[in-house]
Amino acid sequence: MKIFVTGATGFVGSAVVQELIQAGHKVLGLARSEANSKSLAAAGADVHRGSLEDLESLRSGAAASDGVIHTAFIHDFSNYAPAAEKDKQAIETLGSGLAGSDRPLVVTSGTLLVQRRGPLAMEDDGFNPAFPRKSEEAALAVVSKRVRLSVLRLPPSVHGDGDHGFVPALIKIAREKGVSAYVGDGLNRWPAVHRLDAAPLYRLALEKGSPGANFHGVADEGIPFRDIAEVIGRRLNLPVVSKTTEEATNHFGWLAHFVAMDGPASSKRTQALLGWQPNQPGLIADLERGRYFDAYANTASAQ
Repeated sequence: MKIFVTGATGFVGSAVVQELIQAGHKVLGLARSEANSKSLAAAGADVHRGSLEDLESLRSGAAASDGVIHTAFIHDFSNYAPAAEKDKQAIETLGSGLAGSDRPLVVTSGTLLVQRRGPLAMEDDGFNPAFPRKSEEAALAVVSKRVRLSVLRLPPSVHGDGDHGFVPALIKIAREKGVSAYVGDGLNRWPAVHRLDAAPLYRLALEKGSPGANFHGVADEGIPFRDIAEVIGRRLNLPVVSKTTEEATNHFGWLAHFVAMDGPASSKRTQALLGWQPNQPGLIADLERGRYFDAYANTASAQ
């Protein structure tokens, strides 16, 4: 199949592109710059110039494909509501490009957006309508247009070499503040998955997903946040300390809300339905390899 991938040069999307090509699919990757275009071409993908703000480029890319995987999101937490609105418009536009065709569309969401009804967030739990990101709200509207849409929920930490998300931000804060911190008792839990485990799940959701299905890309169901802080502290030779909820805002800044969240999630149903088996290192093992700290040190020394 010819698959249109948004976010095709991103941390997750680039792994998805390689997974699709290795499985025999042809990839049409969205690129907003010449550098991204060259990167996609080097990876063996065809290039479709455009961006999330260019809705016509999204519509034409979807219309020219046999299916779509949407991994792109503008990760600007200082302007999160506008970024979420652009994501919603992008999903609606991609859906319009596939309308009436029963072609697959895989949309990215997050496990922290789930209204958990039990000990773990499950695939059949609904999304929290109060959360600013509206990926799943938009997805529900697209299903009615005869699009084989499924939602892939990723955990807050998608880790691996090249990560520039939450964990590198935590390492940076620890270096700047001189302590590695957690909130309260630090027993709130973060699920996680390696990017090289997430990539085949996107492919499986595309190939096997049913309309309206939710899938969880979760390998570690819930790591106590204090365990993450302790590895960071040990690797940086810094004290590991607890912060009150009030202190957390000043210490973590925009990350404070996420750092304190308790969001354990299961992927057992996803694994059973799609035959997905994560086999890459877990988050703690990945941190213990030390590459996160080497990468940050190299970046810092170059600035």
